[in-house]
Amino acid sequence: MRIGDAAAAAGTTPRALRFYEERGLLPPPSRTATGQREYGPGEVARVRVIRELLALGLTVEDLRSVADRIDVLVDNPRRRCGQPDSEIPGSGVVDRRIAALDAEIDRLSGLRARLARRTLGQP
Repeated sequence: MRIGDAAAAAGTTPRALRFYEERGLLPPPSRTATGQREYGPGEVARVRVIRELLALGLTVEDLRSVADRIDVLVDNPRRRCGQPDSEIPGSGVVDRRIAALDAEIDRLSGLRARLARRTLGQP
């Protein structure tokens, strides 16, 4: 299928597909004789997984570091993202992102508490 159809099937835009390809999250698709990109069900499934992981808070850079393993989640959507393993490049991405989210939650909670005290006229 052509880029517009593939994007619609994955719930995104053609521009997003080109962006994922440029960033190394999506392998370059095959091309027609006229040079147009052609996608199959595997690429659409991969884009869906990429979008899900991005929606969960992972960044494009996080996914770049594990791009070669995204197909594991495509093949088994219920599979956990895995545990850190010092032997595997990019492992621990999820744990690092959770730690960053926890730190941001702590920072925002402190900011909220200070603002609430200030709003109530307390020092």
